[in-house]
Amino acid sequence: MTPDRAPGVPTVGSLAAGRPRSAPSIADVAALAGVSAQTVSRVSTGHASVRPQTRQRVVDAMEQIGYSPNSAARALKYGSFSTIGVIAHRLARTGESRTVEAVVEAARTQGYTVSLVDLDSPSSDDMTAAVTRLSHQAIDGLIIIRAETGSPENLVLPPRLPVVVSDSRFVGHHPAVATDQADGTRQAIEHLLGLGHRTVHHVAGPEGSSPARQRIEAWQHALAAAGRSVPEPLIGNWDAKSGYECGQRIALDREITAVFCGNDQMALGVNRALYERGLTVPGDVSVVGFDNIPESEYFWPPLTTVSQDFHLIGERLVDLLVRQIRDEAVLTDSRTLLPVQLVVRASTGAPRN
Repeated sequence: MTPDRAPGVPTVGSLAAGRPRSAPSIADVAALAGVSAQTVSRVSTGHASVRPQTRQRVVDAMEQIGYSPNSAARALKYGSFSTIGVIAHRLARTGESRTVEAVVEAARTQGYTVSLVDLDSPSSDDMTAAVTRLSHQAIDGLIIIRAETGSPENLVLPPRLPVVVSDSRFVGHHPAVATDQADGTRQAIEHLLGLGHRTVHHVAGPEGSSPARQRIEAWQHALAAAGRSVPEPLIGNWDAKSGYECGQRIALDREITAVFCGNDQMALGVNRALYERGLTVPGDVSVVGFDNIPESEYFWPPLTTVSQDFHLIGERLVDLLVRQIRDEAVLTDSRTLLPVQLVVRASTGAPRN
């Protein structure tokens, strides 16, 4: 048992006497609190074996001599760094940026700041390196916006670190929040078929992307369920440029009357390519997007699209993480599937006879 005060413990004045003034060290905290440096280290990492009275004495010593007047000291006192780590993949993309914005807002409401790492490559090695970097910055928990090519089996995470992922592949490994990609796609395809189109072509997101794969599979299933032919998808890269390139190919085939795009930016590129070829939307080709970005209602024509609530995604991610941090809730099998809604605007209509 650690004594309350070791004999001959120096005071703040005696610590500073006889040597140049320097930043307080862990040894200074240990000496003033009458404990070992190991005990100070255990308190700083939240080790459960430290008695509450000893923890408080270490905290008081830190505050008295001004040791680590930052997140480390705050963690000693309150058992939390009040910081959430966030890993995103290509933050410039609309879904990621809007989700991160919502996470930051929700975290602030809960009393947390956010430390963000934006990855160009979503490989498991890069993801693991980002987690390690964030762990060294003293975080209470981690939100992974999208792991993309990472997988639950090869993503290395610190033990006992609360984690939540915006990716349904991690269900059973980490709590997950996802939107109903399949239902949103089904709504889009049924809308176009209901207008009289014989089939629907698809401009998909990049290979290796989990949302792109889910939307391709749902598009194929919806057409097959309706007894319609399933064309080969055109592969884009989530940006308007790739949509424009796919749109140039679509414009050459006058049999195509309806296109479902994997996101709104690619739909914008498709629209331009069609107009440059003298085709109209929706007169010649109906176009549907996905995401319902704020600009989509100001496209010409205003874009029919599937609306995802990115604000709600961010809120749910933070809520699941905070429950793990504060309540020590075990939520490994938790999966939150958020609904989506088709927003019908002027870019879709019945095909010409």
